Amino acid sequence: MRRLLNAAAIVGLTTVCSPAFADDDLSAIRAEIDAMRVEYQSRINDLETRLAEAEARTARAETSAQSAQRAVEAMPAAVRVPPPAAPVARPAQTGANAFNPAISGVLNGQFAASSADPDLAALPGFDLDAEAGRPARGFNLGESEIVIAANIDPTLYGNLTFSLGQDGSVGVEEAYIQTTSLGGGLTLRGGRMFSGIGYLNEVHAHAWAFSDQALPYRAFLGGQYGDDGVQLRWIAPVDQYLEFGAEIYRGDAFPAGGGANGGTGTSAVWARTGGDIGSGSSWLASASLLDANAQSRDVNGSEFTGDETLGILSLVYKWAPGGNRRDRNLTLSGEYFVDTMRGNFDAVPVNLDRSGWYVQGIYQFRRRWGAGLRYAALTPDNVPFGLAGSALDAAGLNPWTATALLEFDTSEFGRLRAQYTRDESDRVANDEFLLQYTVTYGPHAAHRF
Repeated sequence: MRRLLNAAAIVGLTTVCSPAFADDDLSAIRAEIDAMRVEYQSRINDLETRLAEAEARTARAETSAQSAQRAVEAMPAAVRVPPPAAPVARPAQTGANAFNPAISGVLNGQFAASSADPDLAALPGFDLDAEAGRPARGFNLGESEIVIAANIDPTLYGNLTFSLGQDGSVGVEEAYIQTTSLGGGLTLRGGRMFSGIGYLNEVHAHAWAFSDQALPYRAFLGGQYGDDGVQLRWIAPVDQYLEFGAEIYRGDAFPAGGGANGGTGTSAVWARTGGDIGSGSSWLASASLLDANAQSRDVNGSEFTGDETLGILSLVYKWAPGGNRRDRNLTLSGEYFVDTMRGNFDAVPVNLDRSGWYVQGIYQFRRRWGAGLRYAALTPDNVPFGLAGSALDAAGLNPWTATALLEFDTSEFGRLRAQYTRDESDRVANDEFLLQYTVTYGPHAAHRF
């Protein structure tokens, strides 16, 4: 711009002071001025275009954040968690630190003592998956995890969770991408993940209310159902919290097996609704249906080929004085499971109808201190004569467990827990005592609670 003003001044001076200035020289100066004017106008137009694009990106990010906030506000307090941060456009960078994911770790160690040998544990009436067995005696690492998560770009979020087994093994617990800006209350997720069925299935082990899963989860889902597949969620645009989900999985994990139907052996649907009761209470109810096709499923040397369908009804109630959970709060929850098993078990036709349920309560009676009780039971079915003495033969036993716990939170990142269980789920009764510590470090995302 300074060059433009200098050129204009020269023109003015030469015109006044040198009337005989050559026409060719004047034309050349005017041409230079015109060229500079065009150049600077082009730069201004480019800057205005870039500014408009930046403002549009900001507006889209704000709209996405507002949509997420409205969806969260529509939820009852029982399921409300902070929405994920709106993706922010990153400036161009180079080098290894161009993108920085959130990395966190969870240590979940324990000490276990039991009157019955956990290596010989069984669940009569149910083919108990190896993942649903009892903890080993003595000190062990439990199930710890490492999580790597980040917004990939303005439209996708990624999560990678490694599980660290007590035997030193490392496995991929979850590995998925998820949309962040589909709009209309829709969210699409694909990869390896825990299913959204039930109330507890998609909760990671370190966030369980008790040190182990309730008996029906162990019997019907091997603890938790996680597999490779896709999931679609939709939150309805209504005042009442209302969410629907549909899933298709490969079908390799228990109660499925073998990746039947061309690698689409399991499907699931579920619906949740809930609301607030005054300022201090909230509730959540859900219904879930899982259909698992097993192709030569092998559990403890027994093989099953057929279809297993599981329905779950869930109800949760939460209370905190004035909605402030910090000092006192109560969570009551219960679920009812209905399972049908149709097919061939060790080459013997089976047509079984089984069920199970549990109720549990966790009461934080003062800041950092909490106590809990849980009761769970299963109802097996009679098996044909050809399966007498097999894993599916309960021989008149109706399995049940009763559990009590006391826990102390060192902070929001650490927890110490003592738990006792009277276990009547096997032919030999078991008394089990657990001491557990759970610590989280790094930016770990909140779980739905």
